[in-house]
Amino acid sequence: MTITIKSIIESLSNELISSERRMYLDELSKYIHEKRTQSKAINLNFICTHNSRRSQFSQVWAFVLGTYYSIPINSYSGGVEVTACNERTIASLKRMGFVIESKPNGTNPIYSLSFGTNTSIDLFSKHYDDPVNPQNDFAAIMTCASADENCPFIPGAEKRFAIRFEDPKAFDNTELEPSKYDERSLQIATELNYVFKKLVT
Repeated sequence: MTITIKSIIESLSNELISSERRMYLDELSKYIHEKRTQSKAINLNFICTHNSRRSQFSQVWAFVLGTYYSIPINSYSGGVEVTACNERTIASLKRMGFVIESKPNGTNPIYSLSFGTNTSIDLFSKHYDDPVNPQNDFAAIMTCASADENCPFIPGAEKRFAIRFEDPKAFDNTELEPSKYDERSLQIATELNYVFKKLVT
């Protein structure tokens, strides 16, 4: 794991998480704990409308934190519609210290992120039930209000969690764009760090 990403994780503070948010996060942590206790695969599918911003950040940080805490999870993301992993999301992840390569795939590029030896993850926009995602025995984690409200049933999900985040899209093409994308990325990292850290302390 790169020094930059490790230092980011070590700087994350639970004090920024409200008691209300912790209730939702505790439920996710409990789910992961139960799967580990039963020695079953831990499949987390983060779902947002376009699978371009919040769900992508969530997939990345869950994978990174699972690696950091040596918790064997499988991290996925998907949407209700297929668009593309937004270039602003990728720019923010680069600022966090990830090494990123882009692979042509029409209007929906595939981004390969690495953060250490033999630790990489591919990002691209896809439907939540895309063949690369689990078809059953997974937790559906709804990261935006639109997907949560308009998609009340996720086939194959054994558990559903509503952990919504504000959309940084509201700041696109403004001077606040970089800082707001980084702010959302770090909020997601902070809250998922809370989830995983509970499992090892």
